[in-house]
Amino acid sequence: MRSVSNRTRVGLLAAFTAFSALLSTGSATAATQLNGDWAPFDRCPVDAPAMLAADGLTTIATCIASSSATGTITLGKTKVSTGHTDLQLGVIQRPDGAASLVAPPEGALTADPAEIPGGLIGLMCPSGIPVVSAICRQLTDNNLNRVTATIEPAGAPRDFNMSAAFSTGEPILTIPVRIHLKNPFLGDKCYIGTTSNPVLLKPQNTTAPSLSLQRFSADGTPNDDEGEMGRYTFDGADQGDATFAVPGASGCGAGLLDWAVNLKTGLPSAAGKNSVTLDATTTYFGSPYDPAGLAPDEGRKLSEFWHSAKR
Repeated sequence: MRSVSNRTRVGLLAAFTAFSALLSTGSATAATQLNGDWAPFDRCPVDAPAMLAADGLTTIATCIASSSATGTITLGKTKVSTGHTDLQLGVIQRPDGAASLVAPPEGALTADPAEIPGGLIGLMCPSGIPVVSAICRQLTDNNLNRVTATIEPAGAPRDFNMSAAFSTGEPILTIPVRIHLKNPFLGDKCYIGTTSNPVLLKPQNTTAPSLSLQRFSADGTPNDDEGEMGRYTFDGADQGDATFAVPGASGCGAGLLDWAVNLKTGLPSAAGKNSVTLDATTTYFGSPYDPAGLAPDEGRKLSEFWHSAKR
């Protein structure tokens, strides 16, 4: 990519405040397939009213996508390996550096469900309590024993710190989440954390990413000389947080098994006893190469470009 205008550089880099999130807001869902360099932004909320209203001068609409294939989360006494995670957001940026997030309809973050080691036996058994012992005796079927954990949204991301995005060791943003535990005996409403008392993740870079720049045509085709779109790629940064507290479980077995889950897993767990890591993230920021050149319709042109890249 050749020289990048100051406005474009500010527009893309200001969005970096929102990239670093480590976990899912729900199970992975099918996304739109996009051509070429648009591909990572397949859930960008380009048609949200706030994105469409960006004029390219006082507000600039940007797409953000960040993903990782592996990671871990430790809650109290339980450590779980995570699979693929994917964050996507729209960001509305302003000349004073302020920015606001716009989540896709299905939520900003998705991830593969993680399996709890040992299943329900690992969570509750053995036990001298009759009701729990009765459940433990039935766990001869792996399907009855299996417990999956999916992290879901529990509020809007907040507390952006742009300077932290370019450094290590500083929280970039706060992400309220809750963890949904699923098993036939636990029912469908077993959660660690709630919307009123969520787990507050504050991810930060633990290693610095490498940077590259791409320019591409409106439909996603690479075009270093005349592409309407610009994309920054930040690659290889490990991310994590070890500062969050974890509340106790609720709604497990209609509430009758909350205490059993909490006892075995060591919940609630104070700040400093829990952690989350995401390995080798790849993060992309995409916006029009010259936002001011599309004024006053930058947001609408971004949507038009995105739709033109559909396969």
